[in-house]
Amino acid sequence: MTARRTLLAGGLGTAALLTAGASLPAAATSAAYGSLPTVVFVHGAFADSSGWTGVVRRLRERGYPMLAVANPLRGLPPDSAYLASVLASVAGPIVLVGHSYGGFVMTNVAAGNPNVKALVYVAAFAPDEGESIASIGARFPGGLLGPDTLDLHFYPLPDGTFSADAYIKQAAFRQVFCADLSPATAAAMAVTQRPVDAHALEQQLSSAPAWKTIPSWYLVASEDKAISPAAERFMAQRAGAYTVEVHASHVPMISRPRRSPT
Repeated sequence: MTARRTLLAGGLGTAALLTAGASLPAAATSAAYGSLPTVVFVHGAFADSSGWTGVVRRLRERGYPMLAVANPLRGLPPDSAYLASVLASVAGPIVLVGHSYGGFVMTNVAAGNPNVKALVYVAAFAPDEGESIASIGARFPGGLLGPDTLDLHFYPLPDGTFSADAYIKQAAFRQVFCADLSPATAAAMAVTQRPVDAHALEQQLSSAPAWKTIPSWYLVASEDKAISPAAERFMAQRAGAYTVEVHASHVPMISRPRRSPT
């Protein structure tokens, strides 16, 4: 087995753990084929790195080195620059895993990075050049994120202008983001959510997407209310991604880290 096939097996194993709780193929063990790739997680908007905890625990049992990036959520250019700097600090092969808006950022960053061997999209945006979160949502209606469910917090910038942070309204948070979590858990997540710069929703991918050159895997969340599942299926198919589907909300890595795909 070539080194490339070994790395792709690692990517597939990571995707399986994220979706079905499956064991890694025996051929993807460090004892047989050298070091495992580093799994780098990129969270999305309204969230933080703690959302990966259930997956991290499972992958740690299998010996994977891991890093969960604290995505700044300040917009595509600064978030991409930050992720690129983190990836530059990782030696060796990388499996890059993105959730929601985190998939948008990793799509913008990974192309041309020879260490990134696989992309894993978890209910995530996998845009093409010229697309934005807003344009994908308009093409595939059904998600509940919008004026009725978002609050904007305006704040002054040093140059005297204003910017805005977007939050999900606390009363709508569970329905939109995590309907398959308990009300108490969802309420705590709503209070502690991290806002995203509102401009990020309109910013377009300005270069060729990473999925055109890097093998990809995609988890579709069939009960997602933040991103239309139809959009997820379309983006997965367009990327030629190995795809699994789970009966889960927008946060399957939290609600279904050990469940089988539907």
